Amino acid sequence: MKKKLWGGRFKKSQDPEFEEFSSSIHFDYVLAKYDVSGSIAHAKMLGKCGIIPKRDAASIVKGLAVILKAIQSGKFIYDFTAEDIHTNIQNALERKIGKPALKLHTARSRNDQVALDTRMYCKDRALELYDLIVGLQKGLIYFAKKNKGVIIPGLTHTQHAQPVLLATHIGAYVEMLERDKMKLHYAFHAADAMPLGACALAGTSLKIDRKYVARELGFAKLCENTMDAVSDRDFVIEMLEAASLISMHLSRLASDLILWATPEFGFIEIDQKFCTGSSIMPQKVNPDFLELVRGMGGRTYGNLLAVLTMMKGLPLTYNRDMQFDKQPLFDSVGKVSKALSIFARMIKGVSVNRANIERALLDESLYATDLAEYLVAKGVDSRQAHSIVGKLVASTLEKKKRISGLTLAELKKFSEKFEKDAFKLLDPKVSVARKRK
Repeated sequence: MKKKLWGGRFKKSQDPEFEEFSSSIHFDYVLAKYDVSGSIAHAKMLGKCGIIPKRDAASIVKGLAVILKAIQSGKFIYDFTAEDIHTNIQNALERKIGKPALKLHTARSRNDQVALDTRMYCKDRALELYDLIVGLQKGLIYFAKKNKGVIIPGLTHTQHAQPVLLATHIGAYVEMLERDKMKLHYAFHAADAMPLGACALAGTSLKIDRKYVARELGFAKLCENTMDAVSDRDFVIEMLEAASLISMHLSRLASDLILWATPEFGFIEIDQKFCTGSSIMPQKVNPDFLELVRGMGGRTYGNLLAVLTMMKGLPLTYNRDMQFDKQPLFDSVGKVSKALSIFARMIKGVSVNRANIERALLDESLYATDLAEYLVAKGVDSRQAHSIVGKLVASTLEKKKRISGLTLAELKKFSEKFEKDAFKLLDPKVSVARKRK
């Protein structure tokens, strides 16, 4: 039997295929630095409380510090035959310092250990995602300011609706990302409770100091219920929910940019650094990054659903099913992190084709609402004003005329309330300027 953190009760070796199936080292190695940091704090506490000799605690801390440095520098050699990252690090420590390493796991179970590692990971990555969102928001604001005053056709149902500032359109995504930051703030606090000391589920009879460990690791509070401490994965789900919302918002922004970059719109051009070509069509410049971001939503939603489904109906406390929380978590956080980072750089390089946008603004149906509100301001009820302008638009389209090309007499056939100043409304700048925010 390979060296494990358990085994005294067992007389037979594991089935090799089952052993491989149950191993988590190939993905939970991501938690290595958190596992070591948690172990350092735990060892210090064990020595401080006199649970293990102080010299052994000091030896453990020193050995773990060397391992942590190797992990951080990329020089630590992971043992992918180990059962999990906890076993890998425990075995590495034992090789380095000998018998004192065997005392590290005193007053601790892998149940509370993995909960600790995952909470520390979630806290760090929530802060990282928060900063990446700030970076993208800055990129969007830069893009909006660079194109200050540019007016585009606003859409509903992907049809021309009313003129809007490009900055207003982009600002909508800044607001969405602001809500994502709020979600990450909540996810951080959901993870900010220290579970170590819960052990397997019932705590320990040894006189440990959980508050000391919490202070060492920067946790704001303790997990108060030992059974909940080892079985709670709500904080993982909160992170997956945050990642799903971020990816949804990014997918909407990506879809807008893809649409604007089509030859039919031609509003923008995307920097070729973020595009790819076709293996058969030499002319193609495809917005693949944006398409991948748009497709990423399906993956993040799937990861969220996977963990929700895994946790559904699980009896207390820890069950091995919960091993499957990490791959979805690491995947979603990793994908969203990269997407945010790349998006922040990409948006700054998007160029706007003002001539094409101005041509699109020649569609006078964009000003129909302005004309209707003009009539309302002159005492026409809103339903009647809507009908009048609807007939006006239909008539000009049918006769292949422009509203601006009508005489005042022709315009008055639709309503006597129309005066010469109504023609001034057929201007995107006037339309935007008249709106109250």
